[in-house]
Amino acid sequence: MIANYHTHTTRCHHATGTEREYVERAIEGGLKILGFSDHTPYPFPEGHVSGIRMSLKEMDDYTDTVLSLKKEYESDIEIHLGVEVEYYPRFFDKLLDFMKDYPVEYFLLAQHYTGDELEGVYSGKATDDPAVLERYCRQVTEAMETGRFTYLAHPDLINFTGDSGLYDSHMRTLCRNANRCNMPVEINFLGLYEGRNYPDRRFWKIVGEEGCQVIFGADAHCREAVWRPEVTKQAEEMVKKYDLNLIETAALVKPV
Repeated sequence: MIANYHTHTTRCHHATGTEREYVERAIEGGLKILGFSDHTPYPFPEGHVSGIRMSLKEMDDYTDTVLSLKKEYESDIEIHLGVEVEYYPRFFDKLLDFMKDYPVEYFLLAQHYTGDELEGVYSGKATDDPAVLERYCRQVTEAMETGRFTYLAHPDLINFTGDSGLYDSHMRTLCRNANRCNMPVEINFLGLYEGRNYPDRRFWKIVGEEGCQVIFGADAHCREAVWRPEVTKQAEEMVKKYDLNLIETAALVKPV
């Protein structure tokens, strides 16, 4: 693993450590590229406060901190400024307008909710409802079709416990749409490390059969998670088992 584009900061309210610690851990692990992609602020209606992302007013400090480290460590590691973004259609244009004022280099697509977090369903909540699965796949596809995302983080976050044939059909279509949109899909190291419902082996079997581009993502919420060689080994075993098309680096898509 020479690149990780999935790195958080304390601004999201569920990560620990400083950005400098993350950078130094990446250098210690031999990474050549480190991308910061904390949970994006979102211009929600007044009165709604999200507890899982940075606020709009924190974007300045986030940008300044990452760019300062980028310059300081330029001879040691390549650092990029990104954000992890859900595609919420009714707020997305406002987000793009907000982001025009910042030198953000990439968006990671991460559909934590179907619909949106004000009225939707958390994607990682176990469900056997076909409508939730269908909406997740449709919303992710619509996001990919905007052409504003670099890759799809934890694509198998959706925790569908219903009919296996239905899961295969919808997720196979999702993979084919990812190929059509030239969108890599991420093996998420946080899910591996914590034994979450993802990576979902059903999904990665489909990925191997459909030939999607696959990339590793640490999803680091603490210093140690930037480089966990034992988790990298697990991910490499998945690549071999499912004959996955692994890429080492991502072609960053400028979102705005």
